[in-house]
Order: sequence, then structure tokens, then C-alpha cells
Amino acid sequence: MIETWRWFGPSDSITLRKIKQAGATGIVTSLHEVATGAVWEKRDIQARKEMIEAEGLTWEVIESIPVHNDIKTRSGDYLQLIENYKLSIKNAAQCGVYTICYNFMPVVDWTRTNLMYQLPNQSHALRFEMTDFAAYDIFILKRDGARDSYSPAVVAKAELAISDMSDEAKLELEKNIIAGLPGGEGSYTRDTIREAIEEFIVLGTEGFRENLFAFLREIIPVAQTHGAKMCIHPDDPPFSLFGLPRVVSTADDARKLLNAAPSPANGLTMCAGSYGARGDNDLVEMVKEFAERVYFVHLRNVTREDDGSFYESDHLDGDNDMVGLVHALLSEEQRRKAQGQSLSLCAIPMRPDHGHLLEDELNQPNVKPGYGYMGRLKGLAELRGVMHAVSNFMRR
Repeated sequence: MIETWRWFGPSDSITLRKIKQAGATGIVTSLHEVATGAVWEKRDIQARKEMIEAEGLTWEVIESIPVHNDIKTRSGDYLQLIENYKLSIKNAAQCGVYTICYNFMPVVDWTRTNLMYQLPNQSHALRFEMTDFAAYDIFILKRDGARDSYSPAVVAKAELAISDMSDEAKLELEKNIIAGLPGGEGSYTRDTIREAIEEFIVLGTEGFRENLFAFLREIIPVAQTHGAKMCIHPDDPPFSLFGLPRVVSTADDARKLLNAAPSPANGLTMCAGSYGARGDNDLVEMVKEFAERVYFVHLRNVTREDDGSFYESDHLDGDNDMVGLVHALLSEEQRRKAQGQSLSLCAIPMRPDHGHLLEDELNQPNVKPGYGYMGRLKGLAELRGVMHAVSNFMRR
């Protein structure tokens, strides 16, 4: 697999040189300065690509070209926005960047309730706490029908939690949930998020799924024509939030999506942490089933709890079988090679995801939640060891 690193562009405090010193050879990035829905111009893509290559690295994956909410709801100027998206795919491919990760999550992108969850070793992880999320939804946002989205046990715990929560803690919780996390598509106020939620809820799960499929029918032929590979990121977390529809959360969702646009350009991002936050997703079996359409991998681990809560554990410790997952991915690379595919098509880009915040970075400014340097460097080193060990075992 190709070892890559998520980079947030020239303003990122983690420089390309630091990334190279971490051992990564590829970069995963986006033109974050381009407004969602606007065309990615060739000159901007090429300039960013040249900046990356000047440090001896390659731009392996675009993560992401964001999908405008009007496309997801098929409202407003969505037809023009789809045309803009097609042109962005074409321009990226013509600049030599072919793998494009994107997501189709409604309203909120990846979501956590606690960005500083302290682990036993005193490092800090990202956490999604179901009780706190329900407390926000029911008692702070006061969404209509919110109580019906949770079990009576969760509602009771949420009521107790909110009664013990200070005003400062309530504001921090709201900030974590709706202010936007790194790589997301922006932020909301309490009023605007209520409006956005209602707009998506009326679609229902199958209506929202059909909007995704309609989008795929437009963009996948363009991607195939230009040699691009679209790889959708799963919902994070992979279950409904705010009563919203979720359509990329399970193996069955992935199956339906791939069948909706049966093209080699229509693929998946295997995010182990996102899919793995559900106990009924068998990641190793998913890789085996969808192997030829897995074009990008996030290797991250989680520890799940019975009520749907989870926190991000060490990369090699948690509920996901990371060794089995790496073995399945390397086996797919071997299969591609045996079929005579070029090396560039055989190798699957991977990146360590959401590292822990370690002591030396604890009080440093501009450290993005989940995206510190040392925690991801630690994760990459651990994953590299697994990949080497599994590769050696497979050669015997």
C-alpha cells in the first residue's frame, strides 16, 4: 500500500517536509480555499500539485471535492452545481490526480462530542458519546421529535447529563457538534442547523439514497472517461444523527451504491473507523467482497460501547481486526498484480487517521483535533510494521 498523509494545504502547521520525514510518500489533500460548489480550476490544481512534488512527494488522493447540499437535496441550482462537479473531476484528472474521495453525509460531516477524551496513558482521543449527543439534540437544539430518535434509557441518561452540565460545557458540546471539524464542509448556528435538518428529513432514507444514485449517474461516466476513480467515504458515525437519513453506513449500503453505477470509476473509501463503529460491519469480509472497488483506505481503530458510543483507540488496539484488514488489502493488491494491472493501479493509498494528541503537542496552537503530528506519526509507524510483517508472511 502507498503510505499517505492528510495535509490541509499551505496553512497547515504540519509541513510537507515533516510529512516526508514521517515516512509517507503520498499526500491526501484538497483545495480547501475553493468554496463548496465552485469549479476546481486547472491552474489551482496544478499549482498545488507542483508544490507537493517540489518536496519529493506525490498528490495521491483528493480528499475531498465537497458535494454541495443543494446536490444532496436536488434543490436550488443543483443542475449547475453538478456540472461544476463534473468539470472539477475532469480538471483534476487532466492534471494527473485521479483518485477522488467524497462523502454524501447530510448536514453534518464527521461528528464527535468530545475532542479531548483522556485515555489511561494521559493522551487524548476523539470520542462520540451517545448520551451527550442526545442531550444536545433533545434539550439544547430542541429538535422536534428528537426524543423519538433514542431509546428510553438513553433519554433518561441524557436528561441526567444535561442537568449536571454547566453552561460552559453546553457551549463546548455545541461547538464540537455543529461548528465543523477538520476537513468538513463548514459550520452552522443553532437556527440554521434546524432548518437544514428539516430539509433532509423530509426526503426519507430511500429518497435521499435516490438523490445519491442520481448524482452518481451524472458524475461516474465523466470520471470513467477521464480515468478518475471516485471513492465515497462512509457516514461517520455510521448511523442516523438528528433523525437524518444515512445511506453509506453498512455493507448493504455499499452493495446498493456499487450496483447503482456499475463502473470501475465508482468505488469506495474503506474507512475502518467509520464502518467499524458499527459492530455488525465485518470489515475484513467487506474488503473481500468489494475488493476490486476499494481505491482508498483510512486505517483507524475504535472501541465501541453498547449504546453506540465509541472512542478512537490506538491504531492496533480496539474492536477492528487491523491485521486481518491489512492482510485482506494486501491480498487484493496481489490479485491486481496477478491480473497484469500496472503498479499504479495495484497499490492502494492508505493513511493513518485521527491520531491521539500526545504530551508534546498538548498546548501547541493550531493543532487540529485528530490531526496532530506525533499521534499520526505513531499510528503510521505501527501500521507500517503490520504491513511489513504481513507482506513477509504472504511471500513465504
